[in-house]
Amino acid sequence: MKEVAIYVRVSTDKQTVENQLLDLHKVARSNHWDVVGVYTDQGVSGKHGRDQRPQFDALMKDANRKKFDLIMSWDVSRLGRSLKDLVEFMEDIQSKNVDLYLHTNGIDTTTPSGRAMFGMLSVFSSFEREMISERIRSGLERAKSEGKKLGRPTNMNGGLRQSIRLLRERGLGIKKIARELGIGVGSVYKALDPA
Repeated sequence: MKEVAIYVRVSTDKQTVENQLLDLHKVARSNHWDVVGVYTDQGVSGKHGRDQRPQFDALMKDANRKKFDLIMSWDVSRLGRSLKDLVEFMEDIQSKNVDLYLHTNGIDTTTPSGRAMFGMLSVFSSFEREMISERIRSGLERAKSEGKKLGRPTNMNGGLRQSIRLLRERGLGIKKIARELGIGVGSVYKALDPA
């Protein structure tokens, strides 16, 4: 028998999760699934991340502990509103071999068609990540072509270089120089590099 967890959420305290629970419990019974946990975030917007949805956080921790085989939710919007959060959710449960059932969206990854739909969602999310990465690369290349300096600003100047060389000539080690001047070891090496 498949062990399942139910996740329900409503955005305000004036709303109720009862209808969601009724539908999901009915589906669980008809599929002979054993409901081992119900996670309810009451009065919490879906725009909030996992850190502000305590029951969603508990659900994900229990998914990592393999406490169930499938997560049931009434609708994809119950899981989150941002595509980034949904993609992270899907990747997390997929990596733990936890299936997903979304009642109103008709997604059930325990079936071949549900797995296909889930796979397409994964393809689209991967495509989106690649597009974001490509936009970042293009932006960096444009900034370089405009002569903009990228990365953190350096505090390396002539006086600091001179201090590093002087301490090195006195026989201090690289780490000791870095500690003495409050800089990183890489900066010491860079200042001592004759090139």
